[in-house]
Amino acid sequence: MANLRLLMLNYEFPPIGGGGGQAHFSLLTQYAQRDDLTVDVLTSAPQPGLTVETLAENVRIHKVGIHKQHLHFWRKAEVLEWLRRAKAPYRCLLRDNTYDLVHAFFGFPTGWLCYRTARRLPYVISLRGSDVPGDNARLQREYKLLGPLVFKRVWKRAAALVACSEGLKARALRFLSSAQIEVIPNGVDLERFRPAETGSSTENQPLKLLTVGRLSATKRLNLLIDAVEHLRAAGAQVKLDVIGGGALEVELRQLLALKDLRDVVTLAGRHQAQEMPEIYRRHDVFVSASSQEGMSNAMLEAMASGLPIVATRCEGLDELIADNGLIVDEAAPDTLAQAIRTLVDDQSKREAMAVAARKQAEKFNWGAVAEAYLQLYAKVT
Repeated sequence: MANLRLLMLNYEFPPIGGGGGQAHFSLLTQYAQRDDLTVDVLTSAPQPGLTVETLAENVRIHKVGIHKQHLHFWRKAEVLEWLRRAKAPYRCLLRDNTYDLVHAFFGFPTGWLCYRTARRLPYVISLRGSDVPGDNARLQREYKLLGPLVFKRVWKRAAALVACSEGLKARALRFLSSAQIEVIPNGVDLERFRPAETGSSTENQPLKLLTVGRLSATKRLNLLIDAVEHLRAAGAQVKLDVIGGGALEVELRQLLALKDLRDVVTLAGRHQAQEMPEIYRRHDVFVSASSQEGMSNAMLEAMASGLPIVATRCEGLDELIADNGLIVDEAAPDTLAQAIRTLVDDQSKREAMAVAARKQAEKFNWGAVAEAYLQLYAKVT
């Protein structure tokens, strides 16, 4: 590929946001290693102002600051503020540079910017999950209002649409059946996330469960807490650590107090990215009750760290879970508890799944993801 000038858009970027921003950053670390690619990124910052950072000689990050209250949670007013403030810097970047392509993470709000300039410049949309109408309870009103008026327009004009899992592609096709959607999965840093050198012994110790993500209704953390309550009532020794912050923290702490589980379930809050590899290695099993995902970055990181997975069925699991975990079809505390109990009682099964988890994770690396996107860029430019 000849030298490609690429403009990338994302309304969230570390330390703001969740998996979509982390995936974008990981992709940029691959692009930074190439001498045939020049990248400008337009994204957000938690305080007002416009700043420019250099990730590498060929990658610059332009951050549009807004009045951000919480790094991990977007209020609707903040989304609209970013969209409003990003318009002028976006136009300036187009005026001052000659780009071959725009690549937007999230169809909305990010995709709306490049939709408005589609006659001048083709664009690719990476669908991430929340930007695809589905079961997210918090966004139902937005899906109804913006779906037909904005989402479909942005999708139809895109040079290419990409979903991060087959499950997300299926959801997107239920929304717009005529869409042509490619699947490029997430990746994981296999050097940073690796199994502990010696397996943790759980003999006479509680099994250490871990879940990572925003404290939101979609993650169904109340279901995990109820499952832990079932396990403890049945005599199973388990402890659950919850890594992440969000709007439901007060409600969840009240639930733990009501169930007298504050010594069993720890809401550990949001941790810095550099802390996460060691956190995974200190645990035995990764659990998830999420009702909706694109493809879970946290689950991939857990797998690369050698953790078996127990999860309720949702999108993005079919590519990740084979002999390295258990998928629970019925999202109920007792069935989830029963699946976890099989790993509490059977150490050999747990150890076999741990080995399989690492092998499965090795199929997902960011180098391959970057190459898939570069091939897509070549097709649409």
